Amino acid sequence: MAERVDVVVVGMGPGGEAVAGQLAEAGLSVVAAESGLVGGECPYYGCIPSKMMIRAADLLAEARRVPGMAGSAEVRPAFAPVAERLREATDDWNDEVAVRRFEGQGGRLVRGRARIVGERTVRVGDQEFTAERALVLNPGTEPALPSIPGLADTPYWTNREALRTTEAPASLCVVGGGTVGLELGQAFARFGTQVTVVEAADRLLPAEEPRASELIAEVLRGEGIDVRTGAKVTEVSHDGSGFAVRVDDETVTAQRLLISVGRKAPLHELGVDAIGLDPDARFFDPDDHLRVAPGVWAIGDATGKGAFTHVSMYQAGIVVRDVLGRPGPGAEYHAVPRVTFTDPEIGAVGRTEAQARERGIRVRIGYTNLASSARGWIHGPGNAGFVKLVEDADTGVLVGATSVGPWGGEVLSALAVAVHARVPTERLRHMIYAYPTFHRAIEDALSKLA
Repeated sequence: MAERVDVVVVGMGPGGEAVAGQLAEAGLSVVAAESGLVGGECPYYGCIPSKMMIRAADLLAEARRVPGMAGSAEVRPAFAPVAERLREATDDWNDEVAVRRFEGQGGRLVRGRARIVGERTVRVGDQEFTAERALVLNPGTEPALPSIPGLADTPYWTNREALRTTEAPASLCVVGGGTVGLELGQAFARFGTQVTVVEAADRLLPAEEPRASELIAEVLRGEGIDVRTGAKVTEVSHDGSGFAVRVDDETVTAQRLLISVGRKAPLHELGVDAIGLDPDARFFDPDDHLRVAPGVWAIGDATGKGAFTHVSMYQAGIVVRDVLGRPGPGAEYHAVPRVTFTDPEIGAVGRTEAQARERGIRVRIGYTNLASSARGWIHGPGNAGFVKLVEDADTGVLVGATSVGPWGGEVLSALAVAVHARVPTERLRHMIYAYPTFHRAIEDALSKLA
């Protein structure tokens, strides 16, 4: 017989943790099921530890830029402090603090993988729970494994193993030229690892503006990284000490192999067919209040609205309001910001030029080179970047923008506000932009809209 509670939350990633904790604090009886670490990917493998590694790697790069600017500097990379700091930040991959926090809010954690077995009913191990008010699904995603002959039998890395390593490998082959692959590949290269990046598409970061792809490829190659695009991995083997990766007609050897080709949502394993949903779907298809079935909500990566912590947390707030019957707007995704934390950072919001044109939007483009701006010239080495604006010429508002540069993710904030609030570009032209700042390049890009 299933135990009846107010709310069952499946998956305690950032969004699920927020929903479960806030509803428990509101006085509802909440059971949360989690088979991994409470907090999910972000605090243990994603957002926090990876950016700590990147920060350390960026410090090395900045030190190497001292000659010609401020005297001289001797750089001797050491990965041990990074590994130690990551272990401190993650409590050595222990979620006891997060569990205590949730239980202190009044929630109850059940360890194990949950499966839906009936209307708002889930089974976790030998226990069953029926949610009287809300079943919230936040299953997250898992690293996708490409079907490459020989790969499954090797000790390949995903981002998780890469973040747990205690030393930078002598050499690393990265399969996948997306955000995670580039971030980790560049970071390891700055610690002395010989890195090869293999991307099947004709450019890196294929979802971003082509100029962003070109620029980051130029930067990575300039740092000694072997970047191969339009390349196919046909076979992988491991001899006990290293990898042999067959790339087209050539073999790339490396001590470690990082697989970073995307992620997949485990909807089939979740048993969503028990509530009338398609188990073979790639993602959930929620309405604007994240409902997917009567009394059932879905949030996070598995909704297909962007595999970002900030999207999951945004959705969590909507679900909490909806479950508690509080008023509030539904979800909008026309201005989802995203940042690739390479050096330079690649920030983007809304649609790219190509995506806007595919939607039949008559576009005007504004573009300016960051290196030629006053702040870019002041900054000197490491100043590669640009600002690109995509305007709907019929409505006079931005539908997308890209900000690439030393702090591209921070400059993006102003552009995200403009896209989200649909601020007329004529209004943006008459703002006062601080001088000399990187964000002042936005003003120059506006003047070039054509």
